[in-house]
Amino acid sequence: MGYVSNKAKILAKYVSPDAYIYGPSVIGAGSFIDAAVIGYPARQKILSGFKSPDEVSNGARIGEEVIIRSGVVIYEDVEIGDRAEFGHGVLVRELTRIGRGVRIGTSAIIERDVKIGDRAWIQSMVYIPNGTVIEEDVFIGPNAVITNDKYPPSKRLAPVVIRRGAVIGANATLIAGIEVGEGAVVAAGAVVTRDVPPGVVVAGVPARVIGKAEEYMRKRAAYEQS
Repeated sequence: MGYVSNKAKILAKYVSPDAYIYGPSVIGAGSFIDAAVIGYPARQKILSGFKSPDEVSNGARIGEEVIIRSGVVIYEDVEIGDRAEFGHGVLVRELTRIGRGVRIGTSAIIERDVKIGDRAWIQSMVYIPNGTVIEEDVFIGPNAVITNDKYPPSKRLAPVVIRRGAVIGANATLIAGIEVGEGAVVAAGAVVTRDVPPGVVVAGVPARVIGKAEEYMRKRAAYEQS
């Protein structure tokens, strides 16, 4: 059986009896919470004078009509906007902010202090490290990997920024410190080692500009109508 803190405010339409909800978590109206963990305490609390997760957790804030499927773990101090949706087994670490209408696929990993804008679509098994910024309407294909350390393991991190409307293809790798410009497209399997200008398509290892995003959009529209 699960556990629901008496400090939590639960307005969800359904909470699984196998869910664990710690601390003063807030779950908005109409949300669906399967066998997930919400408000898991950060590492430093577990290493310190830890007594129970509920006692030390700051809780998490979950918006309205959010879908959280089984196996999801959401740490404390996470904020999730209305109508976000999670696949199975997603991990979201502390201080992360996820906007409204965001979709996150099964087994995605979102580390500490990540910012994800409204309506972003992150597919299965994507890795997003500490400090990454993903703006509104970004698409990230399955198995894409974002990095934040140019000389691992080092003490200086260089987060990636992905500007609004960008498309990142499946199995792409974004190297620490780069910025993907607004509306840019990164092809599947590309390794991006330098900034991507707005509105272009890049491909290859290392990735190079091969065209304009507007041409990509025309081809996509024609494909959808065929």
